[in-house]
Amino acid sequence: MSKLNPRTTKYEFLGPPGAFLISIGVPSMIYGLYYGCSEQTGGCPPPTLTLSKLTSEITTLPLTLPLHELSWWKGLWHEVWDTDAALMYFAWYAFCVVAWRVLPGDQVEGIRMRDGNVKKYKINAFSTFLLALGLVTGVIFRYGPENFTFLYERWIGFATAAILMSVFQAFGVYAISFREGALLAQGGNSGNWVYDWYIGRQLNPTLSIFGAEFDIKSFNELRPGLILWALIDISMMCEQAVRRGGIGGVTDSMWLVLLFQVGYIADGLYNEPAILTTMDITTDGFGFMLSVGDLAWVPFVYSLQARYLVFRPLLLGPVATALIIAVNATGYHIFREANGQKNDFRNGKDTRGLEYFTTESGSKLITSGWWGRSRHPNYFGDLLMALAWSLPTGFETPITYFYVTYFAVLLIHRQRRDDENCEKKYGKDWDKYKKIVPYRIIPYVY
Repeated sequence: MSKLNPRTTKYEFLGPPGAFLISIGVPSMIYGLYYGCSEQTGGCPPPTLTLSKLTSEITTLPLTLPLHELSWWKGLWHEVWDTDAALMYFAWYAFCVVAWRVLPGDQVEGIRMRDGNVKKYKINAFSTFLLALGLVTGVIFRYGPENFTFLYERWIGFATAAILMSVFQAFGVYAISFREGALLAQGGNSGNWVYDWYIGRQLNPTLSIFGAEFDIKSFNELRPGLILWALIDISMMCEQAVRRGGIGGVTDSMWLVLLFQVGYIADGLYNEPAILTTMDITTDGFGFMLSVGDLAWVPFVYSLQARYLVFRPLLLGPVATALIIAVNATGYHIFREANGQKNDFRNGKDTRGLEYFTTESGSKLITSGWWGRSRHPNYFGDLLMALAWSLPTGFETPITYFYVTYFAVLLIHRQRRDDENCEKKYGKDWDKYKKIVPYRIIPYVY
């Protein structure tokens, strides 16, 4: 096992200090985006956060927060904790686990791991999504949209519960990574517990649930957080419908956000086997980085546009609506076609005459089609869709464009990680490939 699990010698994210700061910063940003853009605090941003007022108020703030006072912590906890929301969240997570076990699904093999084993994954995330969507739709049509607004009303409590679940899981998988025979992630075995807890020490932490092998990482990747994102969007739509006299009063901007985001979620769940070749599954360990991203960041940050449109409804009109649809459709086409070409090529299916060259290691690198235009064309499609999700909110505030800005930074960082790993894997062949395909994400731009 010492040969299979070599010690990690190179840090990412600036090592343990960076891991610690990100572990504090991600939950703080989730709360910050809520308090900086919500009806409860007065706007997006709230009037008290405008630059002129903020400048004058800073001079009156105490130099230090009363962190040593128990009453301050009690007040903070009372602000973000909601027992009913927490119980509903944990029930939702349990529902996803039961659906994974009970609903039928194909067993699909992942890639061969470095210990020679090939894991099998149960593919039924899309079935879980349809079941959840059917139950929610039934509640809305039977009892009215006012009975599915609780995700908007208790948003902060649900977010807190998801963050706590992320922390709990990160400690849990870190503990079980010390079991004998555990295959560790090559980037998560540094020996520094803060860094390994954050980045993920074990590659594929598993548990036995109802007599079946439960892969925690692949389950979290698509089910509880991603489907919850769709349900939050629907809850935002219901809240707007209640305020505007029914479903018929929902604005075109809200429908666009709902169509784009729920469609994107459905597509990802329907194509569940595609994630089995992604870096998250094949390379990264499962720690706080992925747990908080899957369970808290995705549903509660990515739904910002829908939440904003509840208290800032915007009517776009047919021309603006058509243009935004065109942007999203273009991004989706690039994203789906690029991923389809890659998956077909890897699986030996019809690749429509794609050109490639074979490396010294025996691997094949595509040099035509979408993958001949840039090394990560799917990222380009993702960015166009991210922009289309923000455009329905108009241009009154830059905060609703946080997602596309963050996503650009994330994808550039991921692209650099991918390129660095490929350079190690392919050596001089990677230099040859970069000359054939010089652009990283956006053809002729970057």
